[in-house]
Amino acid sequence: MVEITANVSAPNGGSMTGTKDSVENGTAPVVIPNVSQGGPQSAIAREICRGVVRLLAAHGLSAISELPLPNGRRADVVGLGADGAIWIVEIKSCLEDFRSDQKWPEYREVSDRLFFAVLPGFPVEILPPDAGLIVADRYGGEVIRQAPEIRLPAPKRKAMTLRLARAAASRLSVMIDPTLPAAVGLGVGDV
Repeated sequence: MVEITANVSAPNGGSMTGTKDSVENGTAPVVIPNVSQGGPQSAIAREICRGVVRLLAAHGLSAISELPLPNGRRADVVGLGADGAIWIVEIKSCLEDFRSDQKWPEYREVSDRLFFAVLPGFPVEILPPDAGLIVADRYGGEVIRQAPEIRLPAPKRKAMTLRLARAAASRLSVMIDPTLPAAVGLGVGDV
């Protein structure tokens, strides 16, 4: 938990907004929960995620992790290219993770390319051959097998692009002001 009691003053000593900028409920400072900025829960998945984000950046894509999708699923990493290309990367931290999670086929309906990302040494022969393959660790990654491209229809692309933009903006807004989660990003399912 983070306790916020800052009072930002303008150069003349008054409030920059003309109102009181401290966060309090009249009797005691409000305790604001430390909001997640997205990202996998397990340490191994976080390391793979870091490498995947670095790899996507090297390919010219901006990435966001743990993005809620229109179909109710949550993608591990989504990359957005300058040309509007949308890549989804499903992280598999171990064999049991792959065997127990069969939601990944639903990601195809909201991406142009679907990849699996695993650590070096993962038994990649069990992964579907019709999806791309990334081997990554915390320092970076490599595309071992390119994913087939199946371009999204324009309405789905627009919806996914807006979803990415709103989620990213909401996360940045919460970093600027942790009191915003209750009001920012409503309808995105993220914050």
